[in-house]
Amino acid sequence: MQTIASGWMWAAFAVVVICMLAIDLAGGRRAGGVTLKSAALWSAVWVAVSFAFAGLLWLHLDGSAGRPVANAKTLEFITGYLIEKALAVDNVFVWLLLFNFFAVPLTLQKRVLTLGVFGAIVLRTLMIFAGVWLIARFHWLLYLFGLFLLMTGIKMWRSADSTPDLEHNPLLNWLRRHLRLTHRLEGERFFVQRRHAGRTLWYATPLLLALLLVEISDVIFAVDSIPAIFAVSRDPFIVLTSNIFAILGLRAMYFLLAGMADRFTLLKYGLAIVLVFIGAKMLLLDLIAIPVSLSLLLVALIIGASIVLSLRRDARTRHQAHERGWRDES
Repeated sequence: MQTIASGWMWAAFAVVVICMLAIDLAGGRRAGGVTLKSAALWSAVWVAVSFAFAGLLWLHLDGSAGRPVANAKTLEFITGYLIEKALAVDNVFVWLLLFNFFAVPLTLQKRVLTLGVFGAIVLRTLMIFAGVWLIARFHWLLYLFGLFLLMTGIKMWRSADSTPDLEHNPLLNWLRRHLRLTHRLEGERFFVQRRHAGRTLWYATPLLLALLLVEISDVIFAVDSIPAIFAVSRDPFIVLTSNIFAILGLRAMYFLLAGMADRFTLLKYGLAIVLVFIGAKMLLLDLIAIPVSLSLLLVALIIGASIVLSLRRDARTRHQAHERGWRDES
């Protein structure tokens, strides 16, 4: 596996991640809900830390490998980060559905998401190194990834307006059949003891189901997002760092978007277009070399346009509803 990273760069990245996780875990243990202001502040902090890392990466490579390499690798990192951050929004909306379905209060959502982010880092690290190893030996896998992303984008476009039916979800029903479950939440506990037929048995709580589904949903979304970053870079250091930095800010981004998820009605269409574009890029990689800078520009424009159009559509809908209510009162 070819990479621009030396041993100390991997060690420095690991230290940064551990420190950021410690900060996130400390925040996750604090009592009380998360305000919109604090969520916005922490989202800005995570983005700032990510771009500070990009700046340090550029400075190091500019001095050690030359400016062309520094420019190229830093651009790959930023593009991969943006792609992962954008695709993570869909994951956030799924988490919102899960927490609403299990009636998990905000204070417990923090605990589940903190553990979920930690699990996502471990699982994605394994998946990224496995993917890099496989691509280095089987180049044709890139075409398979491209086709998969293309089909996923088309499927996402077609189902953008639909809402997942969790009540009849096969995985959830399987877990319900194979686990002894309590009928309600038991504080922040995932397991409790209950007496049944003269025996003391362990029972799982709905909070454990929520955590398991959060982790499983992240694995499912990682199957989309990790191949998408391989379209930008095959350097394991770039792929891993861009992915992990995007994940570290997910908890704050969730609380930032949770209260206004219904306003981004067109965002899924934008994400679908991004997946189709990246899939097509991977399928044509030996015929048309699309610069990373152009990929970054197109992804930013697509996501930005879908957000702006969503907000305009929401404002128009609210205005029309206000007018109808005013006429009804008249």
